[in-house]
Amino acid sequence: MSARLEIAAFGYHEVTDEPHTSGFQRPGAMPYKHSQLTFGQHLAHFAASPAGAPRAVTALGDDATGRHLLLTFDDGGQSALHAGEELSRRGWVGHFFIVTDRIGTCGFLSRHEVHELKAMGHVIGSHSHTHPNIFREQSLEQMLTEWRTSIDILADLLGEPVLTAAVPGGHISGTVTRSASLAGLRYLFTCEPTLTPWWDGDCRILGRYLVKVNTPTLRVRQLAEFRGWRSAHAMRLMKNTVRRSFPAVYRAYVARSTRERSLAP
Repeated sequence: MSARLEIAAFGYHEVTDEPHTSGFQRPGAMPYKHSQLTFGQHLAHFAASPAGAPRAVTALGDDATGRHLLLTFDDGGQSALHAGEELSRRGWVGHFFIVTDRIGTCGFLSRHEVHELKAMGHVIGSHSHTHPNIFREQSLEQMLTEWRTSIDILADLLGEPVLTAAVPGGHISGTVTRSASLAGLRYLFTCEPTLTPWWDGDCRILGRYLVKVNTPTLRVRQLAEFRGWRSAHAMRLMKNTVRRSFPAVYRAYVARSTRERSLAP
């Protein structure tokens, strides 16, 4: 086994054939709502990964080496139950990051359903309390409030400490990663598609590849085989540069893409 640690983490949101019944109903959320058929095809590629079965990040020690495959699901939409059941049926572990302000609201998991995911053996983590649209533009104090409120709610619900989280929107900064460490989190997932994790204090920072509806299935297979991550990261860095170069334009884009629509009856 390689002495180097490489983690191929994939980020999903909704897995449903009825996208208007689960999760956020925003224009920006629609590209992340996968059909059950497509998700099943992706699972077949993960099953063939040289890293073996998807596992929990909490099972990796600080001195872990080798290649590992992780699957994550953001927001806590109703469809998380289907994704959790599909993983559980295969004996796999997933990570489900919950926007705690949405628990029990239309289209999102109830408290009982969050507990049900935990009972399946999955890792439950925070996706902040209110899901600020551009998390890195929050003050450090606001970030800490988001993390701590969410962590406390989930810890009370699950009866155990919550150590994992995913950044809302995925955009990071030194303040974002520091806030997670200060809040007591041990694992923070971003949307930077990189195989190599790093540390901020006692918190391990991990990259992810966010899988969109238009992501070719063969691309998922390639990434599950630990190929193509450098080019994916280069593309992400280029987009980050554009976002930071034109902040007003980016904020206007985010404002449009995050306007909530009504859930289907």
